[in-house]
Amino acid sequence: MQKVKRIFWLIHVIVWVLFTFLVSLQLYTDDHNYWVPFTIGFILTALLVFYTHFFLLTKYLGKNQKRAYFLRLAAIASIGPLPFLILHPKRPDSWNLILGYYPMVLLTLVPIFLFLSWLARVTENLVLNTIKKEQLEKQAVETELHYLKSQINPHFLFNTLNNIHTLVYKQAPAAPQAVMQLASLMRYMIYESNAPTVPLAREMDYLQDYMSLQQLRYKKSPVVDLTVEGETESCHIAPLLFIHLLENAYKHGPARLEPGDLKVQIEISEDILTFRVQNPVRQNPVSALEEPGGIGLPNVRKRLALLYPGQHSLEIHHAGDTFAVVLKIHGLHTQVHERKAQLLHH
Repeated sequence: MQKVKRIFWLIHVIVWVLFTFLVSLQLYTDDHNYWVPFTIGFILTALLVFYTHFFLLTKYLGKNQKRAYFLRLAAIASIGPLPFLILHPKRPDSWNLILGYYPMVLLTLVPIFLFLSWLARVTENLVLNTIKKEQLEKQAVETELHYLKSQINPHFLFNTLNNIHTLVYKQAPAAPQAVMQLASLMRYMIYESNAPTVPLAREMDYLQDYMSLQQLRYKKSPVVDLTVEGETESCHIAPLLFIHLLENAYKHGPARLEPGDLKVQIEISEDILTFRVQNPVRQNPVSALEEPGGIGLPNVRKRLALLYPGQHSLEIHHAGDTFAVVLKIHGLHTQVHERKAQLLHH
C-alpha cells in the first residue's frame, strides 16, 4: 500500500514539473515581457488551490460533514488567486489589478484546479480501495486454504505414534526408519507446505512416507499399488492436495486390507496431471456422515476451486464394492508462473 502511495506522489511530481515547463515555454514563446513572474504566480496559484482542496477531500470525502467542507472550499476559492496577484508585475494594491485579474482567476483558474484535485483524490481513493479489497480477499483465501490444509485426520498421528511405540518396545528394526518417516512427514506438513507450489516429486515423497507409516498396521505386503507415469520433476502443484483422497481410501476401505487393495496412479501427460485412487468399500453399512468420500472430498473441492478455478475436474465413481476418485489438473506447466504472478499482484 505504501509503495502505491509513493507511486502516486511520484506521478504528482512528474506532472507538475511537466506542467510548469509547458506554461513557462508558452509564455516565453509568446514573447511575454514578464514570463518568469507570470509563470511562478500561475503555478503557485494552481498548487495552492489543488493541494489545499486535495487534502480537504482527504479529510471530508465520504463523510457527512457538508457544511464544514463547503465553508473551507469557499475559503480556498477566495485565497486561491492571491499568489498570482501578489507576483503580478503591477502593484498588488492596484484596483485595476484587483477588479480585473482577481475575478478572472477566480472564475477560470480556480474551478479548473478544484475539479482536477477532486478527480485526483477520487482516482487515488478508488485505486487504493481496490488494492485493499484485493488484499483482504487474498487474506481470506489464504486463511481458508491454511484451514483446509490443517484438516488432516489427527487420529493418523496418534495411531502412528502408538505403532512406533510398539516397534520401539519390541526393539523392532523398523522403528528408526518409522521415526524418520514421521519426522519427514511432519517437516513437510509444517514447513515445506507453506509454499504456493511444490515439486510433484516432493509431494509424492510425502505420500510415500504416509503410506509407509500406514503400512505399520499391516503385516502383509504393501497394501498400496502405486504407479507413476510421466516426468514428475518438471511438474509443480499446490501442496497437500492428494492426501485427503489417499486418507479416504484407507478410512473407508475394509478393516483388513489385502496387498494391492488400494490402487494409486499418477500420470503426467503434456500439461495434464491425473491422480487416481481406488479402494474397495467396507461391507458393513456406514452412517451418512461416514459414507465414502467423508469430509475429505469437500475439502479437496474447496481447495481446487480456490487454487485451480476452471482448470480441474474431479470425478467420483462408486460401483458395487469399489470406490474411485479421478482428479485432473490442466495447464500445470504454465500454471506455476501464472500463480506466482497472481500472488505477487495481490
